[in-house]
Parts: sequence; structure tokens; C-alpha cells
Amino acid sequence: MTTVSNNVAPSSLVASMNSSRPASGDSVSETQDRFMTLLVAQMKNQDPLNPLDNAQVTSQMAQLSTVTGVEKLNVTVQALQESYQASQSLAAVSMIGRGVFVPGSDIALQEGKAIFGVEMTESADEVTVEIRSAAGQLVHTIDLGAQSAGNVPLAWDGKTDSGATAKDGSYTFNVKAVRGGEEINVATGLSFGEVASVSNNAQGTKLHVAGIGAVQLSAIREVI
Repeated sequence: MTTVSNNVAPSSLVASMNSSRPASGDSVSETQDRFMTLLVAQMKNQDPLNPLDNAQVTSQMAQLSTVTGVEKLNVTVQALQESYQASQSLAAVSMIGRGVFVPGSDIALQEGKAIFGVEMTESADEVTVEIRSAAGQLVHTIDLGAQSAGNVPLAWDGKTDSGATAKDGSYTFNVKAVRGGEEINVATGLSFGEVASVSNNAQGTKLHVAGIGAVQLSAIREVI
């Protein structure tokens, strides 16, 4: 028979119960059973001259209700999280083989063709894109003129400002936006790549994009 010393106050039952809980956690019913076992044992072993106070027992029962309620909520949230992750995985798998735009400043020129883009968080009077070689040399400038908020897909045919054809390889680009004659920070570069595979881990669902690497599903700005 489980015994509890009569010098254990009723308010300590939940604390005692929680301290003895296995690290992996118990079910709600096991939590309730453990509490009732401790309470009944304490009442059997109470000092007749100093019986348990009804108000304290009532308060302890209220605390048990709170504990079990929280545990039920945790179970529900866990189930919702698993369902959400499963939905994310299904959505991500459907992107395999598709082209996506993600925040970045890299351009891959292949067979004289390259795709990239610009994300505008606000409108601008003038937007300019500068493409540079791996050594940082300016290769080509694209004048996009005035742009409103939204994504702007772009294509580069590999032609330089001098009219020559750039070699296939890796390039970078930066975006400048001007409004009212002043440069403003409302434009972000978008790199382009094809989704090769999908993985799941503790950090969530990730897409593995060719030429870019692993990116979060939330980083996708556009799919084509």
C-alpha cells in the first residue's frame, strides 16, 4: 500500500506527483490515478487531531483539473502540429521538378540563359539590376524602370553591356530602387532553381533546390 506522511500538506500533492513523473510523460488518466492514490493515502494517514482542511483539498482538486487540462491541450497541439507537418510535406513533394524563386543574389548562366527575379515590397520610380562576375566585375545592367509591389521574374540571355556573350557559370546580382531621387530599400533579389528533393527534420520541411541548397518551404516566393 502506498503511504504518505501526515506532515505532507495537501497543496504539495500535485508537486509530488509531477516530481515523480517519468521524463517521457504519462497519460492524463495515469496522472489522475496517481493523484488520487496520493490523496487517499494521505487521508488514511492523517492526524485525527489535525485533519485535512476541506478548502485545501478543494484547491488541490482544482489544481489537478488545471494540470490534466494542460496535458490534454498538449496532446491536441501535438496532433495538430503533426497534421500540419504532413500537409507541408505533401505540398512540398508536389514541387519536385518545378522551378522556384527564393531570396538570393546568385545567377546560374547555362547555355546562354539565366532566370532570376526581384521582389518589390513597395513601389519605386526606378529599379536597376546589376549583374556581376564571380570576381565582382560589372557585366550587365538591366533598367526595369518604375515597378509596383510584387515579384518581377527576369531572364538574361548572357549578353554583356559591350554586346559580347558571357561565359556560362555563376554570377551575382544586386538591385537598386529609387523613389523621389533617393535610393530606398524595398527590393530584394530572387534566385531561381529547380526543386530536386524534399526532406523533413526537427526544423520542419525543407526543399533541396539545385544550385541553391536547402531552403524552408516558407522561403518560396513563387513557383513556375
